[in-house]
Amino acid sequence: MLVAFDVILQFPFFIIVKMETIFFGEVICMKVAIIFGSKSDTKIMKNSALVLDEFGISYKAYILSAHRVPEKLLEVIKELESDGVECIIAGAGLAAHLPGVIASHTTIPVIGVPINAAVDGLDALLSIVQMPKSIPVATVGINNSYNAGMLAVQMLSLKYPELKSKLVSFRDRMKKNFIEENEKGVDFNEQ
Repeated sequence: MLVAFDVILQFPFFIIVKMETIFFGEVICMKVAIIFGSKSDTKIMKNSALVLDEFGISYKAYILSAHRVPEKLLEVIKELESDGVECIIAGAGLAAHLPGVIASHTTIPVIGVPINAAVDGLDALLSIVQMPKSIPVATVGINNSYNAGMLAVQMLSLKYPELKSKLVSFRDRMKKNFIEENEKGVDFNEQ
């Protein structure tokens, strides 16, 4: 599988990115959006795209700012709702309002990825995890967009049996690989 990022539109404070996926296997037609606040976050957020690719889940990625282009963000959220998007992965650093702002404008589940931009990412983590009552944002570890992708897979597997089968197979392979790599124990003299 290969992932390619192509910039579709670039404006002073937002970019729409097309991620082309060359996936060797069946693509499951369900939709996830990946939204993050800055081009500099691309390397971190790409890991969620890699997970979605591995499971054959279609997605679209956006670079949008809750502070710089709030009107465009709201417009995109409405489009995502009308397109039938089933989960949004949102990454942000510093004040990290993006995941919460998205969650406050839609009923689509939002998974927040705190990004380390200052104070080891704790500012972003607390901003995302401490949402007010009735506007939840599921939150993963700092810079851990891989787990955001995995959480999206788990959520969607509740609705799509073929995805659940892929997830079970993935976990079985993970367990098998772990056992094979660690069954001999540890020899501290070889370290």
